[in-house]
Formats: sequence, structure tokens, C-alpha cells
Amino acid sequence: MNLQKLSHTFTKIGFIALQAKRLYILLTVIIFCCNQSVQAQEPPVKKPLKIEAKKDSLVVNPIDTVKVDTTKTDSLNQKKPLLLDQIERKAKDYEKISQREKKIYLYNEAEIYYQDIELKAGIIVIDYIKNEVSAGRIKDTAGNFTQAPYFKQGSNVVEPDSIRFNFDTQKALIWNSKSEQSVSGGGIGGIGGGGGGITVKAEITKKENDSVYYLYEGKLTTSENIDDPEYYIRIRKGKFVPKKKVIAGFSNMYIADVPTPIAVPFAYFPLTQSRTSGLIFPTFSQSNERGFFLQNLGYYFAISDYVDLALTGDYFTNGSFGIRGESSYSKRYRFNGGLSFRFENNITSQRGFPDFSQQRVFNLRWRHSQDPKANPNSRFSASVNVGSSQFFRQSLNQLNNTGDFLRNTLNSSISYTKTFPAYPAVNISLTATHNQNTNTEIINLTLPTLQASVERVFPFAPKEGSKKGILQNINFQYNLRGENRIQTTDDDFLSADMFNDARVGARHTIPVSTNFKIAKYLSVSANVNYDETWVLETIRRRDFDPVLGEAPTDTINGFDRFGQYNLGASVGTTVYGTFNFGEDKKIQAIRHVIRPSISYSFTPSSERLFDEFIDQNGNVQQFTRFQNSILGTPSLANSNIIGISIANTLEAKVRSRDSTAKEPKKISILNSLNFNTSYNLAADSLPLAPIRVTGGTRLFNEKMSINFGGTFDPYAIDNSGRRINTLNIKNGGGLARLTNANATLSYSLSNETFKRKTGPQEGNDNNRSVEEEVDNAFFESGFAAGRNQRGFFNEREEKDDNEEEAKENGPYNHIIPWDLRIGYSLGYNNSNRQNQITNNAIQFSGNVSLSEKWRIRFSSSYDILGQGFGFTNLGFERDLDSWRMNFDWQPFRENGTWFFFIGIKGSILQDIKWEKRRDPDRRL
Repeated sequence: MNLQKLSHTFTKIGFIALQAKRLYILLTVIIFCCNQSVQAQEPPVKKPLKIEAKKDSLVVNPIDTVKVDTTKTDSLNQKKPLLLDQIERKAKDYEKISQREKKIYLYNEAEIYYQDIELKAGIIVIDYIKNEVSAGRIKDTAGNFTQAPYFKQGSNVVEPDSIRFNFDTQKALIWNSKSEQSVSGGGIGGIGGGGGGITVKAEITKKENDSVYYLYEGKLTTSENIDDPEYYIRIRKGKFVPKKKVIAGFSNMYIADVPTPIAVPFAYFPLTQSRTSGLIFPTFSQSNERGFFLQNLGYYFAISDYVDLALTGDYFTNGSFGIRGESSYSKRYRFNGGLSFRFENNITSQRGFPDFSQQRVFNLRWRHSQDPKANPNSRFSASVNVGSSQFFRQSLNQLNNTGDFLRNTLNSSISYTKTFPAYPAVNISLTATHNQNTNTEIINLTLPTLQASVERVFPFAPKEGSKKGILQNINFQYNLRGENRIQTTDDDFLSADMFNDARVGARHTIPVSTNFKIAKYLSVSANVNYDETWVLETIRRRDFDPVLGEAPTDTINGFDRFGQYNLGASVGTTVYGTFNFGEDKKIQAIRHVIRPSISYSFTPSSERLFDEFIDQNGNVQQFTRFQNSILGTPSLANSNIIGISIANTLEAKVRSRDSTAKEPKKISILNSLNFNTSYNLAADSLPLAPIRVTGGTRLFNEKMSINFGGTFDPYAIDNSGRRINTLNIKNGGGLARLTNANATLSYSLSNETFKRKTGPQEGNDNNRSVEEEVDNAFFESGFAAGRNQRGFFNEREEKDDNEEEAKENGPYNHIIPWDLRIGYSLGYNNSNRQNQITNNAIQFSGNVSLSEKWRIRFSSSYDILGQGFGFTNLGFERDLDSWRMNFDWQPFRENGTWFFFIGIKGSILQDIKWEKRRDPDRRL
């Protein structure tokens, strides 16, 4: 029985053992399969990094501490190791490598450079397991945060309080980021407005990739004070693409951290650095004469890199409108230019009212300049300003025409020049010119003018070496000038009628000349000229016809010509006179330079080209059929003239106030004093021409400019004011009569004028130059009344840091910068004993900077004869940091007006502005 029980027990144990063996095998198979599955699906085990610290770099190399069958891993899913390239890093205090945390710590003025990434901060932590870098500020000894991070990737720069960046995903979280974006200035010629920059700041910024950032609680401003801007646009949420755009939801403006009702439900801010097309925002305002209006509304077209276009317009509720187109073009090293066209339909009052008027005016401007290097032998240029005579006075946009309001003439020129450099060189030019008097509305045109010339040829000179003597200096050349001249008016301009009175002519000139010296000091020149004039139209005068009441003039169409010649010679020299006073004197020497010249010219009479007719009084009169020639007419009388001219200059050498100066100072006492007259040997009466005297000088360190001129007639006049063949001195008068005179004076001064000079000096007043002594004497006497203001200025600035400087610089500087320009003009006429002052006026302009950001400007003139002010402009400017404010007022003019403006300086937000103006009353 016991044996049976024991046998039964062993049988159960064997069975259990067998089952356990089967279970073990099953578990082994399951574990094996699981291991195979894990090895096939899991990413490779991350390898620890071995850090090798060097002086200026950090090299990271992987170490194989775990053996893995690389044949069983998927290389496509393998994570790219961090820092494949060399990392440059440095820190001022310490660098710590933590093997336990797998991090690198850089403290105080930390910097790392990796591929295109540059990071600077107070503290930088690199996690080389997570492939992340964190940077932030540190506290200084005073407990203030310093060394804010500077993160640059490529050309994008961010300056936050702290940043966390992942090298694998290229994503980042940025706190209190600041990014400054430069903005394009618009068109080639600046049509789109001036350039500038804008700062994008946000409490939290998420960097999605290299080109997209998401903003939370952002601010946009053009203020230079980023931490405390004068204004900003608050963006709750937005998308920021550097150098391209900012897209935001609801946004509104804050001024001094105070919200304003200036808001939009969504916003788009372009940040492009290249020119882009876009809308030009208008100005809204109201005019008493024309009602409400939109001004400067338009669109800017960035056509290409070489040309752009801006179309703008104005519209007034009374029906007035204006259209403007402006284009700029440029091609480097070739040419550049601009084109502008303006058309305006000006309506005053309302239709049906007695003061209703309508006027259409236009203006066209074109500027083209060719680079000299583009083609040295061919050049095209244009400067065109043509339009209605009343355009600048009647324009709807007076603000843009203030500078042209006083313009009396419009001038234009379009020219093409071609040079053939082979000897002798030939120059050919074709020019169209335009001259328009805006007062008389008379327009003179040359369409075109042809000019050709051959360079001087010296037939007797050697090919190499200098030319000597009369024979070798003989030279000749050839000149041609042809014109088609037109005179018309505003009404007929650009119509077929303007060509009715066109006149055509050409003139050929061959000058022959030479020069030589006599006795080494006399320079002699001689010349002979031959002129031939061609015309396509002549005239014929008939005797007086009682029926017609005039002597008829017939126009004869057809080619005709006449020729003339003249010859001349001149002798001149230079005489120097020096008066030395000694090197120990203030004025060491005075030098007087005289340049006398005597000339002779002879032109024979062309009496053969003159005919006769009888006038209405029965007298025989002479005329030439070429009297309407536009390029000169024949001379009836012989001309045998001797000319005399004397030019003088006066200079001085004065001892310099600077004791270290080795040379004396040269000053000009008299820049010029010239005398000119002539005597006609062939004249039967009045052979002596009036004597012309001109001169000029600059005083007070060239701050004052004086110019004067006068004409003296040696002959007397009769009771009717006609010159008679009797010398004035024989008629009981002086040697000559002053018939007319003119003088102009201009002076510029500023607060710098009265600033005391510092530096090495040998004495107080002993070293002053003549100019400085006169300068000080003038202002001490003329402005002595201003000295009693010293106490006021010192009292006002007693708490200012610059008080000592103000005292040193005298009572006139008082740390308020200012400048003043004064001009005076005087005209006198006594040709007929009228003894009349024809012009007597004062002009003045200047600026006063009341503070660093306040500036007042003014310009005006006063007519002493007319006892009235001329064109006057008063204004002020206020620099409001990111904003600007200015006011202009023209009170004394028939179209008196004022204009007020306040707006943002930056070009991207320049349409945030407010303008108010008073248009001129054209009924005055």
C-alpha cells in the first residue's frame, strides 16, 4: 500500500515537471518573439555624449557603450545627433559640464556659435540629450536683470528676456521678444515714402520655423525707446513673418499706455524690404471753397527693379478734381530719371453762382540723366518743366507747390550730344529748349537747335611738344548753329497755330586766332572771324501807302544768305604791388593785384545789304531784308572799337591768433573792383561808351557778402533826356553822370558767431585779425542792448548742467541754437535825371531751436519803397520722437493759407496722421 502511494506521488511529480518544462519552453518562445519585436520597432538607444573641453570650442563625440546589431535597426528613423559641427562657446565667469544632468552651463557674458545660430546671454544652458538650449538674464550686484539674450539665426534677430530653442525641431519659445524690422522706402525715387524700421515685441512668442512666429500680446511701434514707447499698436494675437508681414486680429493704438479708439478688427502690416505695390492712403479734410475732399488717394505700382509708378488723385465735393502720375526709373551705370504729370480741373464756388469759375491747368516734368561711363561719346539728357502758367498759383494741392509759388519762369531743355573722337574731333548736339514767362504767359521755343563744332586745329604746330611763337599758335575751328524758333502763348501752346510764326536760321562761324608774349610780361592775342548767316525768309519794305496808312512789309519765302567778318586783338598783363609792414605787426602785408587789358575790334559796314523806303513823314529810311533774322543782322555802320578794362583785387596777410600757426592768415579785403569802357573810333558822335564799375568783397570771416555796381555816362543829356555829343563836364556837370547803380548785402550769423574761441593764445586782443576786430566792434555796438538779458538767461538755466558753458560762451549763445540770414538790395536810376530809387528791400530768414525738439522758422522780405511785406512764411516744428508736428502759415500773400500736420515718422505707419489746412481765398 505504501509502495502504491509512493509510486502515485512520483507519477504526479513527473507530470508536474513535464508541464513546467512545457510552460518554460512556451515562455521562452514568447520572450524571444517579444525581444525580436522590440528590436525591430524601437528607435536605437541614445548614445551618451563624450564632452571634450577645449579653450575656444566644444567637441561632442558619441561612444558606443551598448552593442546593438545595426543590421536590425532602421537608419531612416535614426535621430540626427546634436552638434555635428564644431560649437564655439565662451563665458566670462565659468563653464560647467554636468555629466549627471547631461547639460553644459555657461555663465556671465555667455556666447555660443553653432552653424547659422548665434546666441548671447547672461546664462546659457545646453541640454545635449534633448538637443535644446536655454538662455536668460542674470542679476547684477544691484539686483537688476542684465545681459538679455541676443538670438540670431540667419538674418533674423530676436532680443528677448529668455528663450528656449530645440535644435531638432527648430522651434522655440520666447518670452518678451523684441525684433527690429527694417522697411523698404518705397519706389526707386522715393515715391512710396521714406524708409524706416519697426519693432515687433511680444510677451510670448512661439517660433514655428525659420519664417513663422506666433505672437501673444504683441506690440508694434516705430519708437526708439522699445521698453517704454510713446505709442504702440497692441496686437492680442498675431502671426509674424520676418521681413515680410505681420497679420493680426483686433488691434488698437495706445498712446503713453492709454488706449485710444483708433482700432481695426484685423490688421496687415507689410514688412517687405523690397518695393511692393500697394494703396496710397488719402488725406481727408474740408475746404471753404470746394467742400469736403479726399487728397492724394492712389496706388503705387512696383513695376520692376528699374521702374515704378504712382497714380494719385484729389476729389472735392464741388466737382474739382486732380490727377497725378509720377514715375521713377533707374539702371545702374546707365541712366536714371523721373517723369511727373499733373492735371487739375479747378472749380470755384457752385454752378449758377455769379462767382463761379472753372479752369483747367496742367504741369509736366521730366528729368533724365545719363551716366558718363555709359557712353563717353554719346550723351542724352532732359530737364523739362512745362505747363500752364497759372498752375502753381491755382493748384489744388498748394502744400506741394509752396516752393514754386514765386516762380516767374518755366524752363526746359532736351539735348543729345554725339562726339566723333578721331582728330580733329567733331561734336554735334541737338537741343530743344522752352522758356515760359508765367506773368506774361509768353512762351519761347527752339524746336530744335542744331550745333556742330570741329575742335581747334593748329596747322603749323608740331605734333609733339609745346607751341611757341605766333605761327605755331595759329589755330582755326568751325562752328555751326541752326535754330527753329517759335514764340506763342498759353492759349496756342501745343496747337497747330503755334507754328504759324516759326522762324528758321543757321549761322556758320570760322574763327582764326593766335597768341604770344611780348617782353615776357605782355600777353597778346589776335583773332579773325568770318560769319555767314542763312535764312529761309526775308522781307521787303515798300514806301508809305496813304490808303493803307502804313509802309507795307512783304514776306519773301526762300533761301538767302549774307556774310560778315571782323578782327580783333588784345594785350594784357598782371601787376603785383606788395606793401610790407613787418612780421611783428597785426597786418603784416597788403598785396594789390592789377590786371589791365586793352582790346581792339573792327567790323566793317555791310551797307550793300541795305535798301531804302519812304516813311509816313516823307523821310528816307534804310532797312535790310535780313532784319528778321534770328541769328544776327548785318551792321550798317563801321565798328572800330578800343576797349579798356582794369581788374583789381586786394589781399592782406595778418598774424594768426593761434600761436602754434607757422604761417600768417590770408584774408581778402576786396575780391574784385573792375572798370570797363570802350571808344568807337568810327563813330561820328558819342564815341565813348559809359563806364561800368563793379566790385565785391566778403567780410567778417566771409559771413558778410557785399556786391555793388554802377554805370557812369561821360556825356550830358538834353531836356528830353536824350544823350548829346557833349561831355558832361563841359555842360557844367561832373566828370561823368551816375546813370544807375545797384548794391546787395547779405549776412549770416548764428549763436556760434558769438561763442568765445578757446585754444592757445598769446594775449587777449593783441592777436585778433582785422576781420575779427571789426566783427566784434560791429556787434558790441549794434547788439549792446541785448547784454541786459544775461541775468534772465542765467536765472533760467541756473539748474541746468550747461550753465558754466553758457557763461563761458557769452550772453549771446545761452545754449539756444539759432541762425539768421539777412539780405539787403538797393537799386538806383538816374538815366533821365529822375534820381529815383527803383529797389529798396530787406530779406531775412532764420531758425530758432527753443529746445532740442522745438524749432521755429521764418522767412520774409519787406519792400521799403512799397511799404509792405513780400512772401512770408512762419512755422514751427516739434520732434515728438516717433511723431512729428509742424505748422506753416503764409499771412502776407493774396493766397494766404496755413497748414497743420501731426503724424508718425515711420514710413510703414505714416498714414496715421491728422492734417488741417486753410486754403487760399482766390477771390482776393
